[in-house]
Amino acid sequence: MNAMKNRVQLIGNVGNDPEVKTLESGKKLVHLTIATNDVYRNEKGDKVEQTEWHRVTAWGKVAEIIEKFVVKGKEVAVEGKLTHRSYDDKNGEKRYITEVVVNEILLL
Repeated sequence: MNAMKNRVQLIGNVGNDPEVKTLESGKKLVHLTIATNDVYRNEKGDKVEQTEWHRVTAWGKVAEIIEKFVVKGKEVAVEGKLTHRSYDDKNGEKRYITEVVVNEILLL
């Protein structure tokens, strides 16, 4: 059961071109968003489509793959872990971020 703790799998479309950063060490960091869609029927029988946006971060080799092959609109499957962090913005207000840190990507 340990392998199933904090495991996220998403299949969706990339919402923006990946933001690539190269750190001083030479290691790559990528940020992007992925949209997942859910379609269901409401009480009246009307078809409802709901889109959820997910912030995604990748490091190292996975980031290099994303940099080379992933563009806005591309369908991808990612697997990783859900993380939460906070920071103080330029106005001194605390901001919170929830993101998926990817350890595997599949280009669809």
